Amino acid sequence: METAKEQHVEPTDGELKEDIRTKEIASYFGYGFAQCISFGLIGTYILFFYTDILGISAAAASVIFLIARTWDAINDPMMASLMDTLKSKHGKFRPYLKYMPYLIVLSTIACFLPLDGLSMTAKLIYAGGTYILWGMVYTASDVPFWSLSSVMSQDTQQRTKLITFANMGVFTGIALSPTIFIPLTKWLGGGDTGQGYLLATIALMAIALPIMLNGFKNTKERVEPPKSKVKFSDGLRALKANKPMFAILVVFFCNVFMNITQALNIYFFTYNLGSASLMTMFGIISFASCIGFFIIPKLTKQYKKKHILMVIVAVDILVRIVWFSVGYGSVVVSLIFIGVTMLLYTSTGPLISGMLAETIEYTEYKTGKRNEAVVFSGQTFTGKLSVAVSGGATGLILTAINYQSNQAQSEFTMDMLFFVIALLPALGSLIRLIIMYFYSYTETEYKDIVEKLRVRKKYPQVYPQK
Repeated sequence: METAKEQHVEPTDGELKEDIRTKEIASYFGYGFAQCISFGLIGTYILFFYTDILGISAAAASVIFLIARTWDAINDPMMASLMDTLKSKHGKFRPYLKYMPYLIVLSTIACFLPLDGLSMTAKLIYAGGTYILWGMVYTASDVPFWSLSSVMSQDTQQRTKLITFANMGVFTGIALSPTIFIPLTKWLGGGDTGQGYLLATIALMAIALPIMLNGFKNTKERVEPPKSKVKFSDGLRALKANKPMFAILVVFFCNVFMNITQALNIYFFTYNLGSASLMTMFGIISFASCIGFFIIPKLTKQYKKKHILMVIVAVDILVRIVWFSVGYGSVVVSLIFIGVTMLLYTSTGPLISGMLAETIEYTEYKTGKRNEAVVFSGQTFTGKLSVAVSGGATGLILTAINYQSNQAQSEFTMDMLFFVIALLPALGSLIRLIIMYFYSYTETEYKDIVEKLRVRKKYPQVYPQK
């Protein structure tokens, strides 16, 4: 009695076929959207805020990012393991969605205080402290958010739909900041850039808070974890057992190459294309690129996520080579290429998150414990790591290409900016293509493991929990 095929068990209690309401999906989307307004602000503007408003050097900013991510490497798995051991009347993950929005708002605003009159040492200490605090708060919000998708449904198509809308929320939330943040800073700041950054951040966080709270109110946990108690040590065991998770996290980390271009876009638009206001156009392009999210669920009904992802990254490599050959002489042509590459990039989001979610059952099969938070803490940590590495790398890149703040740039500097913007993400796509070629845990293996887990739960006397 080794395989599930020998004992077929019908899904029970809506275990697989639960039809998730549109209102619930919209609320889940909304939490991701509102939370990622914060992520978009930090990821897109914090380096520029440090260097051009606080006057912190790019090298010092890189050190802040390095320290923060070193702490995350210790802190994030610990927090996730703790989440996997707790459960309240609101469920396992929903309670965090009730309380963390307030801390997300406060920590984000704290990161953008202009600190007028403080010494450079005080600014460095404050900037480092608030950035690290924001990272911890974001973990305590983001890990439960993604983990929630794994307990709202176990049906692969329902879960793909949830994760697709979650990713749509993420990308639209991130896209909102470049669309309206710069105009808001100019309007609210009245000529004071530092004050404008602060007031614009407060305004956007005021929009985000009620949307996040609605995400808690209108979602539901349906998948029950195994009855055995989860201990802190089980989180470490899960990390060791889940090899597919590590492969997907490497694929996810390749976002670092795109994150570098995202951080450099404001420099590229300002100096190469001649106007920082083009960031608004970039925001609109980012919103438009989310059309890919409507296509992905349909494609996953016909093709494996692995194969869809391989095609997308291969096309991305080709498009970027063509763009680099064409050059950046035309603003319109550059924006068209940016639009195409953004469409390809955003389309990878639900595929990667969906593949990562499917590794939760792999962990449960191997260890007897689901450890959803541990799995998704890997995504949160890897996401923050990619942002931090990109932020640090961006500072080093700006230094290496002789960038001079608030003045005209040399032809060499602008050419190297374009090289990074156009071609560097192709390296990330190439790495993803290679990993996916060898990746073997697909929908077929996932469905087989889900069936085996149902048999194990139906006949615990024959299949005892590990």
